Amino acid sequence: MGNRYYSGPVSDHFDGKRFYVPGAPSTDKTLAELWKWHRQGDRSRWPKIVPAASGVRPEQRSRNLTVIHIGHASVLLQWNQYNILIDPVWSDRASPFRWLGPRRYNAPGVSLADLPPIDAILLTHNHYDHMDVRTLRKLVKQHRPVLLTPLGNDRLLRKRIAGSRVRTGDWWSEHTLLPELEATIVPAYHWSSRSAFDRRMALWGGFVLRAAGTTVYCAGDTGLGDGRIFTEIAIRFPNIDLALLPIGAYAPRWFMQAQHANPDDALEIAAILRAQAVLGIHWGTFHLTDEPWDEPAQLFSNGVEQRRWDRHRFLPLQAGDVWCARKIKTSLLK
Repeated sequence: MGNRYYSGPVSDHFDGKRFYVPGAPSTDKTLAELWKWHRQGDRSRWPKIVPAASGVRPEQRSRNLTVIHIGHASVLLQWNQYNILIDPVWSDRASPFRWLGPRRYNAPGVSLADLPPIDAILLTHNHYDHMDVRTLRKLVKQHRPVLLTPLGNDRLLRKRIAGSRVRTGDWWSEHTLLPELEATIVPAYHWSSRSAFDRRMALWGGFVLRAAGTTVYCAGDTGLGDGRIFTEIAIRFPNIDLALLPIGAYAPRWFMQAQHANPDDALEIAAILRAQAVLGIHWGTFHLTDEPWDEPAQLFSNGVEQRRWDRHRFLPLQAGDVWCARKIKTSLLK
C-alpha cells in the first residue's frame, strides 16, 4: 500500500512512503513491546477529576502576548491582536471513538462558546490528542480560520472538514500565516498515525512564530534525542522569547524516551534554545502513560529551582492557567 496522505519527492527525511528523522532512533514499536509495557508497566492511578480551572473568558483581542492553557497540548495564544489555537481538542476522549479511548480528567479551560474570534489554528501532527476532527469541524464552521500543518495532514483535513482553509509545508518552510505573523514549521523527534496502517505517512513538527518583534516556539510532541534539531532551531532563531514545551506522557522511559520529553528533557531543550521563558504543557488532562498526574509539574518546578531559573518565567501550566508577558527580559539563561 502506498502513502494515503502525501506523494512527493524523496528527501533526507522522506523515503518515498514514510517520513523519519535522519539519524534518530526509531519511534516505531512492535506489538511485543506494547504488550511488555502493559504487562510490566506500573500505571499510576489518577483521581476521578484532576484539579484545573475552567470557565476562563478571554478578551476578544490582545496586543500583549497571552497564553491560555485549554488543557493537555491545546493552547490559545492571544498576540498582536490575533487569536491562535494550537492543537485544539475539546472532545471528551482523545480517540476516534466517542465511547472508548483516553478520557479527559478536567474540562477545557475555555469553553468553545467563550472563545474569541479565532484567526488561525496550528496543528503539529495527526495523533488524536492533537488533531481532533470533531473540534476542528466546529471551529471551522464558527470562525473560518486558516489552518497550518505539516505535509500530508492537509489531505486528511480537507477530506474530513468541509470548507477548511488548509496550508501545509515541510520542515523549515516559512509561511505568512496572517499579516505581520510569520510561521515556520520545524522538526520534532516524534511520529504520526491515525490507524495501524498509516504510521509516519504524514509529517509532524513544531512551529516558530514571529510577530511584533517577539518569537514563540511551540514544540508539539517531541523527545530530546541528541538535541541536534534544537541546536539548529537555536541557530536559525537565536532570540526565542517563549517556548511551549511538552513535559508529560513520558513513562516508562524505555518505551517513551524517543518520542516524549520528560521534565528534565524539556529543561535541557530550554537551555539549548536559550529561551527567555518556558511554559510546560502536555500533562494532567489525558492519562496516556504511567506517571502520576502531578509528577510532571513537580519535577519541572524542582528542575527550575535546581537551575536557579526564574520560576515566574519557567513554569508548568495547568488547564485554565493564564500567562501574560508584558515585557520579556533577556539573558535569563546563563
